[in-house]
Amino acid sequence: QACTQTYIVKNYFYYYLFKFSAALGEEIFYITFLPFTYWNVDHSVSRRMVIIWSIVMYIGQVSKDILKWPRPLSPPVVKLEMRTNAEYGMPSTHAMAATAISFSFFIATMNQYKYPSELGLVAAFVVSTLVCLSRLYTGMHTVLDVIGGALISAVLLMLLYPAWDTIDHLLLTSPFCPLLSVVVPLVLCYNYPKLDYYSPTRGDTTTILGAAAGATVGFWLNNQYAAPAYTSKSFQPGLPLVTSRMVFVLARSFLGILVVLLTRWLMKNVVLGVLSYRYKFPIRDLDARRRLEVEVPYKFVTYSSVGFTATVIVPLLHQLLGLM
Repeated sequence: QACTQTYIVKNYFYYYLFKFSAALGEEIFYITFLPFTYWNVDHSVSRRMVIIWSIVMYIGQVSKDILKWPRPLSPPVVKLEMRTNAEYGMPSTHAMAATAISFSFFIATMNQYKYPSELGLVAAFVVSTLVCLSRLYTGMHTVLDVIGGALISAVLLMLLYPAWDTIDHLLLTSPFCPLLSVVVPLVLCYNYPKLDYYSPTRGDTTTILGAAAGATVGFWLNNQYAAPAYTSKSFQPGLPLVTSRMVFVLARSFLGILVVLLTRWLMKNVVLGVLSYRYKFPIRDLDARRRLEVEVPYKFVTYSSVGFTATVIVPLLHQLLGLM
């Protein structure tokens, strides 16, 4: 149900801080930060974050629809978001994603780059805490939802960490990787727990697994047929060199995000057009787009194309334009 409460903002600092923090657990963050690390930081770091993110989010989304714990009642809580109100509350997938991404980034980089580990740990803790607090501020979760999500994510991270290298090696070298990367997520999406009413959790889960599937196929192809990673040339610190590197980072990021967004827009329209023709429904019919036979292929094909574009097409463009 839509949120109909009105509210007055009395503290704009907290309001914008927590609205921004909430966005760190949404699609706009995933579609920019995860590719950014692939283009500008390190391929191995990005691969590990994608693996952890997709597994953690799938378990979190499924747990919501199995436990069926309601979100906070409104009133008395004032809800600042509308879309996710139809979902159940426990666990908070914002808390899960923030914990998984921030700490997996810290763990994956602390042994590869020279920076104070204490600073990295504090940064990961601050980011995950801000996202968790944002879910309380926006009225979308209880304290228990947030704590539960963060703890589940932390446990999964500890369980998966010893197998990181093994999973990564298999994703890069196994001849079965492309097939399994597509088939397994599709099976999980088509067999998602059924609810008595529509919830965006199945569509969101398909989006996440689709993006991870496309990225994983891209990882495999790059390892088989292209350079395994961007080469980072050593250089002496200096303002001109630092400025030059920043220009390249900004150029790669701007071009990459533009191409990714164009891919998402194009594939959404193409896939919806094909499905509307196949199942005979108007392309703007929201109820028809929520049907299993429409929602899963629409979301999966669109976002697997996004993941593939971010890991294969964009790096090729970077190479062609001399932005490596």
